[in-house]
Order: sequence, then structure tokens, then C-alpha cells
Amino acid sequence: MTQIAERQAGRESAPSSTERVGHWIGGKRVPGTSGRTGPVYDPARGRLAREVQFASAEEVGKAVAAAKAAFPAWRATSLSRRTEILFKIRNLVDQHRTEIAAILTSEHGKVTADALGEVARGLENLEFACGIPQLLKGGYTEQASTGVDVYSIRQPLGVVAGITPFNFPVMVPMWMFANAIACGNCFVLKPSEKDPSASLYLAELLQQAGLPDGVFNVVQGDKVAVDAILEHPDVKAVSFVGSTPIARYIYENGTKAGKRVQALGGAKNHMVVLPDADIDMAADAAVSAAYGSAGERCMAISVVVAVGDVADPLVEAIRSRLPNIKIGPGAEAGSEMGPLVTREHRDKVASYIDKGEEAGARVVADGREHPLAKGGDGFFLGVSLLDNVTPDMESYKAEIFGPVLEVVRVGSYTDALKLVNDNPYGNGTAIFTRDGGAARAFQFEAEAGMVGVNVPIPVPVAYYSFGGWKGSLFGDTHMYGPEGVQFYTRAKVVTARWPDPGTSKVDLGFPRTR
Repeated sequence: MTQIAERQAGRESAPSSTERVGHWIGGKRVPGTSGRTGPVYDPARGRLAREVQFASAEEVGKAVAAAKAAFPAWRATSLSRRTEILFKIRNLVDQHRTEIAAILTSEHGKVTADALGEVARGLENLEFACGIPQLLKGGYTEQASTGVDVYSIRQPLGVVAGITPFNFPVMVPMWMFANAIACGNCFVLKPSEKDPSASLYLAELLQQAGLPDGVFNVVQGDKVAVDAILEHPDVKAVSFVGSTPIARYIYENGTKAGKRVQALGGAKNHMVVLPDADIDMAADAAVSAAYGSAGERCMAISVVVAVGDVADPLVEAIRSRLPNIKIGPGAEAGSEMGPLVTREHRDKVASYIDKGEEAGARVVADGREHPLAKGGDGFFLGVSLLDNVTPDMESYKAEIFGPVLEVVRVGSYTDALKLVNDNPYGNGTAIFTRDGGAARAFQFEAEAGMVGVNVPIPVPVAYYSFGGWKGSLFGDTHMYGPEGVQFYTRAKVVTARWPDPGTSKVDLGFPRTR
């Protein structure tokens, strides 16, 4: 096959005056000084849109210093005042969701409806954080010993950082900073260099809501910025979402430096379809979950596990739906799936179709043949469906992260469960069935952090927590929700006595409660 990259050669051109995306430090936009930059593309048109300035270690240090300087006052700010600001942030994001979505579409490529959905799910996390007075309530025990009371409190850590991926440049930062700042911490965000502009727009909204300067900062960059965050002694905790190799790197180096780390890695999410499942329902779910956002979701369904004689009708039901998916620029009315984020990523995804075909998989639908993939200017790839995939194929082992759905055929529920549990990833999984007993057994036995029952993308609501198992999570806590509050605070237990004058005495024995 002629490489898509070759067909696109020469079509990417820089605008006459290239806009540069800088940092947000101490309450204002700050241009980069390192001299290093990276490209930010318009993926629908396949051309350079702007450049992002990469931070040096010194620039990261300035952001951390601004956050550290803001911390004492922000920590001392009352919960009622913090809540008031969070409500204002929530309302401003709500009022400007259309503008935020347009920024997402312009740099990531996702269609408008999907971008608006991302903003909506981010808002849920802001709304959860607005309940911080209730979430930070401690416990109190009166008269634990004679004249002694014991109580617990949770206190902020200080300066914390978030390193976020390209596929959700608004929602994932909200997973992190909403709880972090609500708990009284100051935050440094290092967004993806592929779509950085939304981070600065959010920073301006937070400032408009009354968040004090320095509480929220943004540093753009690459590995230099990441390493500077991991090594900086004043950064107390790091949250990360991305690929498993980088998650492992973040976790190992962050913990080695004495930091708390929660690092969410990659995924290979399986959707098990039993013979008694509603075929149309399962096919609709598979198509929606596999190709939404061009498959660039860590919770996308990338493998359908067809059990027994459900395989043939299910594959045909999925195939029949694919020609109806409208692929086009994200901002174009009616588009259901947009381009991939970069040319390099698009070509990498396409290469897995080659590898699957060469290994013996049957290409039921070939996204390489879509007109926009063959002759368009953007980073487009049509939807692909591979049948008769086996676990030893490279396409099965990889997190493809694109609009490619694979079908693995197995003989029984036991075989399907083994396939899910043997996979090195454990982010999410789903089962489609009418059998309540089978569904309950699956939720009990499946080794994954999030399980859907007739729900293909089981992303928890904001008052639960998001996270996987195995190679999909490094660290002890999941993200956002109650575990997010736990991650961004540390517990303190106070034992207090207010004795009457003259009742104290020397006692060298171990403290007793009786």
C-alpha cells in the first residue's frame, strides 16, 4: 500500500504569521524563553496552525515558585470562599462551553458534539468539587480517654502538578485541578503539546472567577518540562494520564523523588458479547464506543469478544452500520468522526491494519480506502473492522488508539473471561447479555477497574472515581471523585486534653485509653 504520509507530502504549510502558545504563570500569559517550540496542527486541514513554546526547567521552576508563593493564603482561605470561587468557575465554563469546544475541535479534530460532551463531563468534576465542605469533613471522638478528645482532619499537600494527554485537553485537567484547588492546593498543569490552547483559555476563566494569581499555572512543553516537574522538590504530588510506558516512567521517577503519584496508563478494552445478547444493541454500542472521537479514547472499545454463534451475525451487524458514519472536519455540520490528531499518529494507526492483515486477520472494513484518507488534506482515516484476530497478533497486543475495531472469536464465557484477564491492561471492560447471573459473575471476576453491563464505555460519574488495574494504573488511588480528594490531601489526627489545673503528672508508661 502507498503510505498515507506520501500521499500527504507537501500539503502542510505554515500560516504567514505563526501564532505562539506560551505559558500562564502567576496570573498572566508569559511567553516562552527557551527558544524551543513544537508544531500545533489543524488536523482537519493537515497544516500548521500555531507553535507551542516549550518550557525550560527554569520556566517550570518559576511556575512552581508562583504556586508555592500563593499556597499559604489559598490554604488559609475559608471553605465557603473556595466554594464560592468554584461555583463561579463552574458557571463560567458552562457559559463558554461553545467556545471551549471550538478550541478542542480546532486542535484535536474531534467533532463539535464530542467536544461539547467532553466539556460537559469536565463540568461534572467541577460540580463535585463544589461540595468540598462536605468532602473534607473529618471525624470527632469525644472522651476517647478521660478528659481526652480525638479528631481527624485532612489538609492540603501544597504545590501539585498535572500532566495531561492530547485526547481530552479540557476534561482530564478538570479531573485533576478541580479537587486539587478545592482542597487548598496550588496547581501546575503541563498539558499535551499537541493541543495546548484550551489550557490557557481555562486559566483565563479561572482568573475571571476570582481564583487568586498563582493558584493555577500552566507550563507548555515536552520531556524537559515533565522531568523538571518530577525533580522539583516543591512539587508534592503528580497526576498523569497517558500511555503505559510513560505512566511507569512518571511513577518510578516521581516516587523516587518522594512525591505522591497517580499515573493512569494505556488500555485495551474488551467488550464481551454473549450468544443471548441483543445483536442490534450490541452492534450499536460497539460502533459508538470504537469509533467515537476517532478511537482516541482510553475507554474506547478496541476488541469485541464474540462468544459462540453470536460472531457471524454480530460482525455483519457492525459492518452494515459502518458506511453510515459521516467522516469529515470536526467543525463541519453533520460530521460524526473527525481526523486523528497528527499525521504521524494517523500513519501509525493505519500500520496496524497492515499488520493485522499480514498476520491473517480478515479486513471487513478498510479505513485506508476512505476518500479523505486517500486524497484529503487532513489527518483522516476511515473506520476499520478486523475479524478473526488472535491474541498473538501485534495489532491485538498494541493500544492502537484509533478507529480500528478488532473481533476475537471464542467458544465460551470462560474463554472470554480468560482473554480479558490475561491482557496486561485492565482499564475498562464490558459485557453484553440478557443473563443477570452471567453479568454478575463477570463483574465479580473481570480484572479491570471499570466494568460495564450492557454499557460499552463505563466511565464513572464524578462522585465515583476513574481508574484501571494492572498496566493501566500506577499508584494506589484512582482519579477524581472521593479518591481524588484523598490523593490531594493528607490525614492528620489530633489528640487533645484540656486538664483542670493541678491534675497533670509524670507518667512514663505507654499511653492508655482506660
